[in-house]
Amino acid sequence: MTLSRARAIALIGSAPLLARCAPHAGGVRVGSKNFTESFVIAEIYAQALEAADIRVERRFNLGSTQIAMAAIQRGDIDLYPEYTGTALIDVLHLPPMQDPRAVYNTVAREFANRYGLVWLPPSPMNDSQALATTKAIAARENLSTLSDLAPKAPHLRLATIQEFLARADALPGLQRVYGGFKFKEVRTYDIALKYQALISGKADISSAFTTDGTIATADLVVLRDDKHLWSPYNVAPVVRRETLTAQPLIGRTLNAISPAITDAAAQRMNAAVESSHRDPADVASAFLSGIKR
Repeated sequence: MTLSRARAIALIGSAPLLARCAPHAGGVRVGSKNFTESFVIAEIYAQALEAADIRVERRFNLGSTQIAMAAIQRGDIDLYPEYTGTALIDVLHLPPMQDPRAVYNTVAREFANRYGLVWLPPSPMNDSQALATTKAIAARENLSTLSDLAPKAPHLRLATIQEFLARADALPGLQRVYGGFKFKEVRTYDIALKYQALISGKADISSAFTTDGTIATADLVVLRDDKHLWSPYNVAPVVRRETLTAQPLIGRTLNAISPAITDAAAQRMNAAVESSHRDPADVASAFLSGIKR
């Protein structure tokens, strides 16, 4: 996931998070990018490793994908959560692919060959791009798919982020694959404000990511990508090869919990942090307690 996809860090504040990052000498260094979902998933990884008696040093809030990649290549961190689509498009600069297995196999092979990094098996959670609307607008306009929306865009207003206007797999990709998508009005917002524009009636459609907490809390409708434009963005731990060789328990531990990180689980956890203002570490702890029952 790129920096511009980051949910606003101001919603949770960095100080409480960083206060939990006291180093453990000789421990596995777990990193994260600078948005809610990355904080929570990295904390899940960290707590699972600690439960397996592996010492952990948290190095969260690193920044963008490029910063996280630089950190793991330098050896500043040993692992962090990454997204298959982000790795394919933003790191490897390869064209979008639609098959999740093919995307995973490609990034796993190329990261091993180019960077000496190992992709552990991905979670089912797919934080892909999307367009969302309210139930009322979906019913009024008879919208359930992107094909439904494409010809109706000229009388609808879009709230989005700046990046969505230029990326080949965003608005230009919609226009290329579906045709249409010439909105009556397009306004760009900070990542945390585009949903507010939709919910307050200032927009009819919003760009989205499929595990955004607001989708659940505001009961929004995500329009189905019926022509399969968007690449999958499954999350997985990316680990330095030498770290995994030295401590194979890391792989066994994270592989045991990754299957439980689903779209629904991620939406709930994101909402708990962003809407209910819970600490990401507490949300991660509750998640891990739930899957142990």
